[in-house]
Amino acid sequence: MLPRVGGPGATSRERPWAASRGRLLLAEAHLTSRQLAPALGYLGSRQKHSLPDLPYDYGALEPHINAQIMQLHHSKHHAAYVNNLNVTEEKYQEALAKGDVTAQIALQPALKFNGGGHINHSIFWTNLSPNGGGEPKGELLEAIKRDFGSFDKFKEKLTAASVGVQGSGWGWLGFNKERGHLQ
Repeated sequence: MLPRVGGPGATSRERPWAASRGRLLLAEAHLTSRQLAPALGYLGSRQKHSLPDLPYDYGALEPHINAQIMQLHHSKHHAAYVNNLNVTEEKYQEALAKGDVTAQIALQPALKFNGGGHINHSIFWTNLSPNGGGEPKGELLEAIKRDFGSFDKFKEKLTAASVGVQGSGWGWLGFNKERGHLQ
């Protein structure tokens, strides 16, 4: 049974776990992975991740992206992220069951890298369109101009932020609700 936890604003002593940047952090050493496992029960009952079908044929984006590149990227690269994520999650489950915190920590980079690769590719495929392209329109374009100065400046900033990222250099435009702007 998990110890009682405090509500919003509770200190780490009153709330021995805390969510931070999407990761569950243990703030007190007395809370073991075995005690935490029931709270993470969804991990034990999860289904394996699968490679999503593309919403178009591999050749649908030609001449911009050829069919061979699309097939390679989808059936090899994305599939590798999915397979590696499933294998890593199985190892993580074993580490949780054994209470092996060292293994749980060691698996975090692989979970993040392969999970991120799978999520990024899944979003990527749905954002491509045989009839798409060009500058955004309407409210999105106005928000880009407001927050970046111009569409070209936005592209420069996104490129600069993406080139240093491990793997393919993923970058996403998001909306920060607290600040009320794109970033």
